[in-house]
Amino acid sequence: MSQAAMALSLGGLTFLLSVIWGGPLIRILRMLRIGEQIRIEGPQRHFTKLGTPTMGGWLFIIPVLLMTGVLNLVSILSELNVLGNSILLPMLVMLAYAAVGAWDDWLGIRGPRRGQGMRGRWKFLLQMIIALGAALILKYGLQPPELILPNLPVVIDLGIWYLPVAMFVVVGSSNAVNLTDGLDGLAGLISATAFAAYGAIALLQGQIFLVRFCFTVVGALFAFLWYNAHPAELFMGDSGSLALGGTLGVVALMTGHWALLPLIAIIPLSETVSVILQVAYFKWTKGRRLFKMAPIHNHFELSGWSETQIVQRFWLITLLSGMFGVALALV
Repeated sequence: MSQAAMALSLGGLTFLLSVIWGGPLIRILRMLRIGEQIRIEGPQRHFTKLGTPTMGGWLFIIPVLLMTGVLNLVSILSELNVLGNSILLPMLVMLAYAAVGAWDDWLGIRGPRRGQGMRGRWKFLLQMIIALGAALILKYGLQPPELILPNLPVVIDLGIWYLPVAMFVVVGSSNAVNLTDGLDGLAGLISATAFAAYGAIALLQGQIFLVRFCFTVVGALFAFLWYNAHPAELFMGDSGSLALGGTLGVVALMTGHWALLPLIAIIPLSETVSVILQVAYFKWTKGRRLFKMAPIHNHFELSGWSETQIVQRFWLITLLSGMFGVALALV
């Protein structure tokens, strides 16, 4: 079986496993009354989503970790070279960020800061600690190419500066996907496309284990979208969005093509920039707003676009930018 066929088969199998346990997970979350809290200042149409089960990121996180872990164990116990030890890093990062996100979700639903979640500074500190650990493993353990630029025949060595750069990529990617998670299907579609793009880049590099991991994530995300498509039966919550973003950052760093991440993940980047511009403009003008609401998907929603229109158009942009990113990796 070719490497691409193997990766796609793993994605398909993970999709089936994830879809099967999606229904029981939704029932469990409803039984525990783990429902979405809606911002009062948000678009009025979002109030219909109040109480929809959240923390649904575990629908794709658990199958990805189980599938990858089992295959890794098979590789260790037999001569079958199914997955490599390098995949342990994105697995650990996914689990660590999922734990931070789950705690944030839980505090926002049942904790003393109901509706708000974890304090921002503590959340950011935990993200930084995880990112530092990942950066150290990358720099001194896995030693991937530190920076590859299109049409440049040499790999750029960043030296000690690789550590803060890697931390910025992981934390920035995690928070960017978190900001993108605001409409039914949006974060899932964007993340699946980005992982598929980096899976293609890893295939071009011969990183077969990373290819398989990426398409395992894509398959699990497709299963999540089965339940998250509008009108959503399940939301991923911070437990899903933080984990996806952080893992995507690590995958980008493992390929060395992390400079293409702003292009491949152009929608999460735009969502983040819109928030930064909104806050800066609000403070500069003492109360005026640049957008009707940030992140930018809320601006378009308040401008009259339907939720489905925004998701489909944002996904089309992501698909094109992902194709362009893969093309640049070929240069």
